[in-house]
Amino acid sequence: MKSRMKPALVLIDLQHDFLRATGSGEIVARAAALLQQSRAAGIPIIHVWTTVHREPDRRMPHWQRDGKWICVAGTPGHATPLPPVPGEPILHKTFFSAFAGTNLAALLAELGVDTLRLAGVQTQSCIRATAVDAYQHGLQVELTVVGSDDPLHAAMSRRYLEARVTNPPAQKLTVPATDRTWRQSSLETRIAMLNKLAARIDVPAWAELITAEVRKPARYARAEVERAIALVKAATRIEPLEAACGPRSMLRYRPRGVIAVITPWNNPLAIPLGKIAPALAYGNTVVWKPSPLAARIADRLVALIEPRGLVTVVHGDGATAEELMADERVDAVALTGSEAAGFAAQVICAQRHIPLQAELGGNNAAMVLADADVPAAAAAIAEGAFGFAGQRCTANRRAVVERACLAEFLEHLRRHAGEVGPVISAAKREQIAALVARAGGVLFQGPGSADPAVHPATVILSDDPASEIVQEETFGPVLVVQPADDFDHALRLSNEVRQGLVAALFSRSAARQRQFLDEAQAGILKLNLATADADVEAPFGGWKASGIGPPEHGRSNREVYTRTQAVYR
Repeated sequence: MKSRMKPALVLIDLQHDFLRATGSGEIVARAAALLQQSRAAGIPIIHVWTTVHREPDRRMPHWQRDGKWICVAGTPGHATPLPPVPGEPILHKTFFSAFAGTNLAALLAELGVDTLRLAGVQTQSCIRATAVDAYQHGLQVELTVVGSDDPLHAAMSRRYLEARVTNPPAQKLTVPATDRTWRQSSLETRIAMLNKLAARIDVPAWAELITAEVRKPARYARAEVERAIALVKAATRIEPLEAACGPRSMLRYRPRGVIAVITPWNNPLAIPLGKIAPALAYGNTVVWKPSPLAARIADRLVALIEPRGLVTVVHGDGATAEELMADERVDAVALTGSEAAGFAAQVICAQRHIPLQAELGGNNAAMVLADADVPAAAAAIAEGAFGFAGQRCTANRRAVVERACLAEFLEHLRRHAGEVGPVISAAKREQIAALVARAGGVLFQGPGSADPAVHPATVILSDDPASEIVQEETFGPVLVVQPADDFDHALRLSNEVRQGLVAALFSRSAARQRQFLDEAQAGILKLNLATADADVEAPFGGWKASGIGPPEHGRSNREVYTRTQAVYR
């Protein structure tokens, strides 16, 4: 009889200096839950930290080359948000593997451990090296909660490890087969189904559920439900599926098959329906991996969709999403999420030669020139920045303001920095607060709150376009104001970030508007409007790091959810 598995949980590099670069909120929350479960189950816990000393200097050579001093013993960055309890050992390493220069192997043997559950950061280096060394020591390996500041290589490493070193997933995902009957159904049948779905969505009831699930303020929740219904109706306006080419040839648009839809928590109804409805309209079936924070909404929505079986829900975390995209039964992926999620998806889809459509958020700037209606610009930008606590991919993250009107703009902006609702969690609030503290330059903040998940509306002034607060998307109620000398300087500041989802210009000058439309580097451009919100009929997608593949919605849906086929007669 096979002996019972004896696991140990090994936490690797869950230290502030590493977590700061990897987006600590979700990783820490998930690792904390895993740690609590393991302690309750009596599973041995081992903490492994990278530890650097000034003397003697035994840093890794590339850290020495780059002058990098992090995880220095005794500094705040060396500490962890998940401190050990008595009896849990701490091992200190200098290089990648938790086995290198430590007594981990001997400790595991002493404990009789045969399985390592790895949780921590830097999947592409420290997690990978530890997993490979554990494999060489004859141990079973499971990846649990892992993160990275290099998502592209992290995804490749995870795929490598899962194919060779780590245990395979315990359960096979439920992925629907391509439904031939649905694929061959008439357009009238599909349109009627979507119209029936739109009619079954009760606005007050769904708004109440969204507020309860993700703490979205009532007016924004209601607006989301109304947008979701509009997206379903828009999906019924299907682009032509056949077109003549030459005298003997024609072009057909055919369903792709099974579409994997992966969605975030912040718009838990509108974003999914904006993908699911057109996927069904063009004859596909769908397997949907929603955010764990919006699981109830997902289950209730799928129950509304008839015929049953066209949409299947798979619950889980980021690892589940990667497993889903890698499933051979999936023919295309439509995703809304972080840059890290998009890069991971890009690796998996490229390996499988399947298309990916990804919307990855934006660090959106609104430019305000001296000839603009400055009071109106300040009001619109404040709403775009602080509405729903800044938790929209189209939110105004930056205001690039011509110096000639900067004082006036700030005076009006201050009047609109009022109370805001909570962000998604207290951990996210702490992440935003830490970013704001590192940035400095706070001009003013709105009212505080006793709610631990509320971060006040915050306005920061920054003259450094390379600073972290300018370059990183906070996804919270923080507006960064960047002073500009003139229009050309403002346009350059607007463009000098990785992302390119939305850009806006507030100006009465027709010439400046034409130049902005010609040179702004974003997939969505707005004139005298805040960056937030978008029409359901217009293509929605970003340039640069804000998007992969074609945009979604409107006329772009055909490109996302069908493939072309040439026919000769």
